[in-house]
Amino acid sequence: MVQAYILVQTEVGKAAEVARRIAGIKGVTLAEDVTGPYDVIVRAEAGNVDDLGKLVVAQIQGVSGITRTLTCPIVHI
Repeated sequence: MVQAYILVQTEVGKAAEVARRIAGIKGVTLAEDVTGPYDVIVRAEAGNVDDLGKLVVAQIQGVSGITRTLTCPIVHI
C-alpha cells in the first residue's frame, strides 16, 4: 500500500467545492480545505506507485477548479 499527501492549489473561491469533489474519489481518505500556499490537502492511498499516479493524474487533477498539485508520498524511515 502506497500513501501520499497531495497539496492542491485551486482557482480563487473554489477550495471548498474542490475538496468536496475530491473527497468522493475512491482511494482518497481525506480532503480538507486549508489556508496558506495550498488550498486543499488530500490524503490518498493506492496499491502501488503506478496506481497512485493514475489516481492523481486521471482523477484528482481532473476535478474542475484545480490549477496545480504536488504529490508527497509517505515514507517510513
